[in-house]
Amino acid sequence: MTRTAKVFVNNLFAGTLTESSEGEYVFQYNADYIANEKNNPVSLTLPIRKEAYISDSLFPFFDGLIPEGWLMDIGIKNWKLNAKDRMGLLLHLCTDCIGNVSIFNE
Repeated sequence: MTRTAKVFVNNLFAGTLTESSEGEYVFQYNADYIANEKNNPVSLTLPIRKEAYISDSLFPFFDGLIPEGWLMDIGIKNWKLNAKDRMGLLLHLCTDCIGNVSIFNE
């Protein structure tokens, strides 16, 4: 099962984060987002570029958006999420996270 998230920076669609059924993660910037030189990268570890970023694990920046402690416990309990499913946690708990990045389930 492939899961995809839309990534927004300052309420602008910046790109997509995809988890393949094999567990590979791909982050791809949106072409329109790349075209505007005033846009900021999602993070310093993911500078804006045309080529996709590929990883065998969830990129540390996105993993760092997932809440911890009691806040994560509330999310796990209310949505019956698996604490080890990092992509699932990201999709359900990071639509309104601290900072300028938001994640939405596609």
